[in-house]
Amino acid sequence: MQRKNRGFTLIELMVVVAILAIIASIAYPSYIDFVVKSRRSAGAACLMELSQFMERYASTNMGYAGAALPNAACTTELASHYVFAFSAGPDATSYTLAATPQGQQSSRDGECGVLSTNQRGTKSVSGSYSGTPAKCF
Repeated sequence: MQRKNRGFTLIELMVVVAILAIIASIAYPSYIDFVVKSRRSAGAACLMELSQFMERYASTNMGYAGAALPNAACTTELASHYVFAFSAGPDATSYTLAATPQGQQSSRDGECGVLSTNQRGTKSVSGSYSGTPAKCF
């Protein structure tokens, strides 16, 4: 009587491990790219939320002078990835808000740098990056 062994051989197991390693080497960079883009989108959305706050402030106070950025939920959630602040103003008729990437967001996002918007709704990207406002916002 001959007994048949059940199970996997070492070669079969190593083939499976090699296939999983190839799939992981393709999937992980794509995942990181997706995370960077989603954080950038969240940063741009938060910048728009702060801009809307500024417009409400201006309609109540007849100008932007004296405005301070609120502690919005989005600024707290994105605190480890973006710093939100005024890059110019606010004065009576104008302001410029900026979202400056920091930490891993700064080192991994090679397309967009500092996202900014002003009282006119003009969006811009600054720094030595190749992205355009249409691509970054």
